Amino acid sequence: MIYLDNAATTMIKPASVARNAAWAVGHLSSPGRGGYTAAMDASEIAFECREKVSKLFSVGDPESIVFTFNATHALNIAIKSLVRRGDKVLISGYEHNAVTRPLHAIGARVIVAASELFEPEMALLAFERRLSEDTALVICNHVSNVFGYILPVERIAAACREKHVPFILDASQSAGALDIDFAKLSADYICMPGHKGLYGPQGTGLLLCARRPEGILQGGTGSNSLSQDMPDMLPDRLEAGTHNMPGIAGLSAGLDYIAKKGLKNILSHERALVAEAADGLVKIEKVRVYKSEYEYCQAGVLSFVVDGVPCETVGEELSARGICVRAGLHCAPLAHKTAGTLPNGTVRMSVSSFNTKRDISALVSAVEEIVRRG
Repeated sequence: MIYLDNAATTMIKPASVARNAAWAVGHLSSPGRGGYTAAMDASEIAFECREKVSKLFSVGDPESIVFTFNATHALNIAIKSLVRRGDKVLISGYEHNAVTRPLHAIGARVIVAASELFEPEMALLAFERRLSEDTALVICNHVSNVFGYILPVERIAAACREKHVPFILDASQSAGALDIDFAKLSADYICMPGHKGLYGPQGTGLLLCARRPEGILQGGTGSNSLSQDMPDMLPDRLEAGTHNMPGIAGLSAGLDYIAKKGLKNILSHERALVAEAADGLVKIEKVRVYKSEYEYCQAGVLSFVVDGVPCETVGEELSARGICVRAGLHCAPLAHKTAGTLPNGTVRMSVSSFNTKRDISALVSAVEEIVRRG
């Protein structure tokens, strides 16, 4: 199998991730729920994981880091802490349904700062033109999960600070590959999965908090048990119920891998593979590739289409050859609308530090064969 769907989840992970997760199943209880060894060890593992996240993302207080089930869970907490029905919310033209569906459910007045693909200056201008004092919130993804487009989030966040408008960053496709400095960015919340670029198990996510969030779950926390109100302190306020300790232990190993490998090396490797794929695919008749001509705008995700062949058919043909990609709308119809790839979407390949040039060569050869056979 050649796995090129890392934008969904990094299925191929460091061996230490599975070892840690398996060890946790038999050795860890619930953090904060007892004074015996298995409970105390769980508390220590959870705290160590928060410290590693704090170091990677320059978070001053590890206790402002909340474990979630995934990025969608983190985004729901962040959005529902800041948005009420009728509020004006400004978003990029490349947001995932994990952003747009909660906003729709709340009844927010959503304004899309649409701009052309791979045009960061235009993206910034689109936000600046629509940003006003009555904007309740700005949400922007760091990297498009469809096109690998890196948006100028530092400058967008700075524009928000000038207007005193809260800012949420969706780092689902950038965490573990791009440098994210929580302190410098001054975002109110940063949301990310643990199971993608951080190489943790599925069922893990993170919410980095710069302000007091509103919880969407209530229950036991192991602290302040006499009160029927949730604790005010983080992370307890948002971590009701039993923790996913196998996931947290595995995520901790994933963070160790990133620290050893280095963000720059990971990003450089992924960009090189995307560039090689684009160079090969663009030479194939009927294939259109969506890639930036500027390296600084492109992360480890690449979309393409084959004229005259439905995206799902291309995906199925690649699957029959043992190559895993994702075809269609990728839970991001807004991104496809902005880029002009509705209604059919694209075929998306996405890489990790475990992919190789051989994987890319196999993909290009397979697409050549699909086009040749019609």
